[in-house]
Amino acid sequence: MNLAYIPSPSHGVQYLGPIPLRAYAFCIIIGVFVAVWFGNRRWIARGGQSGTVADIAVWAVPFGLVGGRLYHVITDYELYFSDGRDWVDAFKVWEGGLGIWGAIALGALGAWIGARRRGIPMPAYADAVAPGIAFAQAIGRWGNWFNQELYGRETHLPWALHITSSEGGRVPGYYHPTFLYESLWCVGVGLLVIWADRRFKLGHGRAFALYVAAYCVGRGWIEYMRVDDAHHILGLRLNDWTALLVFLLAVAYIVVSSKKRPGREAVVEPGVSDGPVKDTEAVEDTGAVKDTEAVKDTEADAEGDADAEGEEKAAPAEKS
Repeated sequence: MNLAYIPSPSHGVQYLGPIPLRAYAFCIIIGVFVAVWFGNRRWIARGGQSGTVADIAVWAVPFGLVGGRLYHVITDYELYFSDGRDWVDAFKVWEGGLGIWGAIALGALGAWIGARRRGIPMPAYADAVAPGIAFAQAIGRWGNWFNQELYGRETHLPWALHITSSEGGRVPGYYHPTFLYESLWCVGVGLLVIWADRRFKLGHGRAFALYVAAYCVGRGWIEYMRVDDAHHILGLRLNDWTALLVFLLAVAYIVVSSKKRPGREAVVEPGVSDGPVKDTEAVEDTGAVKDTEAVKDTEADAEGDADAEGEEKAAPAEKS
């Protein structure tokens, strides 16, 4: 028996009368709130308007939830459409099962629609929300802890996760807490993106691409530790292949984008960013200079007229 281990919650649902309050759903909601709040702060720092991130998130979040669920159902279809299974369970998102790959893909589509409606450059928006998404994933992974799911291989390390449930084919015992590994990794990814963005002034979607690449590295080795059922290709889990492919695409984007569009966007939200403000100040300064010059010209003309009048008065005196 392990003297030190991470206990699992006895249940992940509390009832408020007949209404079930699921910890998994709360973790997702809190994660979304953190992503929007932190993304809003970064967007304002880039010169955007407060509230823009939330307005676009209204499109991105529903699309992301649908995409995450679709990826999970498609890649684990036997859980819902094989003999003895009820296909209605495919719609029970609150019971767990969201694929991050589908969530990011369709979430990006929703964000693109929202950004296009606001006239916002999508790459700049993605850069602003990237660290917040990583932090949201870190929080969301604790929903798996409440559901006693997605754990790793058996271990006797002091931080082993104690699984007590036997539902769904689980075998009670002590396992690697892969939910915790991924949660901590996502926090590290978010901090990495923040540091790199400040250090290298990442722009045109490169901060988001860095988040994707860094997440894939961690997801690759964490996925390798998991023992839940999954499809395998050439001995590797499907999600490992997905992580590898997405990692290569993200790195390729960083390289190509850095050459084609170096630097960072000067304006992220037309009419609000620092760029137009500076232009306005320049116009005001120019106008002030012109006004000053006009005053000087007027004064010079006045002095000239005064000299002319003096000469006319002096002329008769000389004749007399």
